[in-house]
Amino acid sequence: MALRFDHIVFGPIKSRRLGNSLGINLLPRNGKVCTFDCIYCECGWNADGREDTSLPGFNEVCASLEEGIARCSKEGVSIDTITFSGNGEPTLHPDFPAIIDRTLELRDRYYPQAKVSVLSNATQLGREGIKEALSKVDNPILKIDSASEDFARLVDRPVSGHYSVSSVEKELEWFQGDFILQTMFLRGKDGLQEIDSTEPALVREWTELVLRLRPREVMMYTLDRVPPLKTLGKVTVGEMEAIAAPLVAAGITVQIKG
Repeated sequence: MALRFDHIVFGPIKSRRLGNSLGINLLPRNGKVCTFDCIYCECGWNADGREDTSLPGFNEVCASLEEGIARCSKEGVSIDTITFSGNGEPTLHPDFPAIIDRTLELRDRYYPQAKVSVLSNATQLGREGIKEALSKVDNPILKIDSASEDFARLVDRPVSGHYSVSSVEKELEWFQGDFILQTMFLRGKDGLQEIDSTEPALVREWTELVLRLRPREVMMYTLDRVPPLKTLGKVTVGEMEAIAAPLVAAGITVQIKG
């Protein structure tokens, strides 16, 4: 069953990558809006989330966020990070830059020790103000699942026919390494098509991409919940450690979650 976030602000929940995380969903409460249709997405297929495509307005988001943060503060709830994720791609929201500014203000008032994180598939980096907004947060966590155009399309199923890994890489260069790169590793089948992120050629291309971009951190992870494509399976921590070894040797921080 797909996981949906039916409130603008949810949690805090225990995140395997970010600790005690207060979530923010800028997407529909009862649907899904995304520029990818990933075969592993915990929110399910885009086609199953079209019953609701309405986005919350700026004022509604800010009011919900302040209410949620103030409640947590009053109740003495620990928050390690305020995380934009939710039912799709958060940077699609037309007021994303302004929402980030307001979030930082509220964080500084109520939880100055907390980080602000954004989980993004990096497809909107070319839109006005998006890179600048992401550069303001503590953890801009930006996804490239493969350096191979074909494999990225197989795994991420971009909605736009204009998506390309090379164009995303060019946009990421703007950050000059001050971002976190996240990559999903998995294996299985899509019909007759074999899927294996650990295939040597794919690993080599991905490693070369990471070394070119030199992000301040790389998050490598595998399946944690049942994916919409049920024929997928996990990659082991040991396999990911072996893939990460050249990056670690090059001085890049790598976080691995099995």
